[in-house]
Amino acid sequence: MGMFTELNIASTGLTAQRLRMDLISSNLTNATTTRTPEGGPYRRKRAVLAPVNVRPFYKSPLIPGRIEHGSGQGVRVVKIEDDQKPFRLVYDPTHPDAIKIGEKKGYVEMPNVNVVTEMVDLISASRSYEANVMMINNTKAMFGKALELGRV
Repeated sequence: MGMFTELNIASTGLTAQRLRMDLISSNLTNATTTRTPEGGPYRRKRAVLAPVNVRPFYKSPLIPGRIEHGSGQGVRVVKIEDDQKPFRLVYDPTHPDAIKIGEKKGYVEMPNVNVVTEMVDLISASRSYEANVMMINNTKAMFGKALELGRV
């Protein structure tokens, strides 16, 4: 690994977790939005992450061959997708977006955003972000100690 590889890996994690927090913020903001420009209620968004440049480790006789081992170079956002879970139905016949006819008459389709799930995801993304910041700070401290050793 190069000298700055750890910083590059951590920076990809920071970027990915920041995007996750932005999406969660958008989901929470639109938790009651029943009308979007595309038509219909807001649909929850989520980021799909994948590793970057997985390199295989050397084969060890102690590790079974069926186990895949690899060293990644960080994480990347593959895509931002809409959650396809069904919308929640809330009975409110006075709402302007209430269904006017059919068996669902008087119901309003609400976004498929669960505030509790979003808060749990936000805590997870926040902790992941903190872990990446801690990795950067520890790497900087190691660089500093290496420079001190070089002065002696």
